[in-house]
Amino acid sequence: MNFTLQNFLSNDIAMDLGTANTLVYVRGKGILVNEPSIVAIRKVDQEIVAYGHAAKEMQGRTPNEIITVRPMKDGVIADFELAEAMIRHFIRRVQVTRIWRPRMAISIPSGVTEVEKRAVRDSAEHAGAKEVHLIDEPMAAAIGIGLPIEEPVGSMVIDIGGGTTEIAVISLSGIVNHISIRIAGDEMSEAVVQHFKRNYNLLIGENTAEHIKCTLGSAAPFNDKTSMSVRGRDIVAGIPKTVEITSMEVQEALAECVNAIVEATKQCLENTPPELSADILDRGIALSGGGALLRGLDERLRRETSLPVIVAEDPLTAVVRGTGKVLESIHRYQKVLTKVKRY
Repeated sequence: MNFTLQNFLSNDIAMDLGTANTLVYVRGKGILVNEPSIVAIRKVDQEIVAYGHAAKEMQGRTPNEIITVRPMKDGVIADFELAEAMIRHFIRRVQVTRIWRPRMAISIPSGVTEVEKRAVRDSAEHAGAKEVHLIDEPMAAAIGIGLPIEEPVGSMVIDIGGGTTEIAVISLSGIVNHISIRIAGDEMSEAVVQHFKRNYNLLIGENTAEHIKCTLGSAAPFNDKTSMSVRGRDIVAGIPKTVEITSMEVQEALAECVNAIVEATKQCLENTPPELSADILDRGIALSGGGALLRGLDERLRRETSLPVIVAEDPLTAVVRGTGKVLESIHRYQKVLTKVKRY
């Protein structure tokens, strides 16, 4: 009876602790949290005044006494204390009871160091987790998409998040070959900011750059003449200014980041065993993560690799859905979990 009651009241939590967004999946309930990985803090006493969406709305608009901070950078924890506070906040939002501490599964980039893995595990434990399991993001994405990871066939996944792009070939519940590059959504937004500085002497904020990237950004050549007005601050005159930008310009601004992802994909394919290469030729490449929504990226990869490229259904939640599946069948997926040494 106690065991049943504990299962009913304790929440097993799966978390995609991303650079741009944090998603929380609760066993039996689905995804309950999908918020930006941002906190707003008061400088004087370092007290956190807002998390997630509320903090993102403040970004670039705060008074001097408040600053917005992203605890995650390039897929790993940049500020240990703020990351811990953010994890604790999201855990409390989804907990039914605090009698039993939750068991957690967290996705991490495949290229992180042992120190970075321990930082994620320790943050979750300090935030209230009873038990923490780590899983590589490309593996979680593959499970979330529904690829047959346990079978002796090759599956290739490209997960483009906010801080990292994870490219992996998976077979028999293991990652055969992977490349993790720290070029993804954030770098694309920064490329848009730099484009305005160089070409228009205009300074724009992160949120504006992200909106431009999502609205006009593309990876493949389009004859699209769509344009939009962009407002910012003139660097020379120091006064507000409006300029018109076209989709072709945004495509040009994103070209370097897109080229880096394409080259990393080719490199991963070059290092793949020939038997698995044959499987990928039949099965194609699966795209997940927010970056998969960049217009024309699948077409560009298809053209560059001559392979079928499929964008996952709801690519933004693929990683957390996969992490949730692992949590629900932890014994079945023991092989895919990342081991972290304790000292």
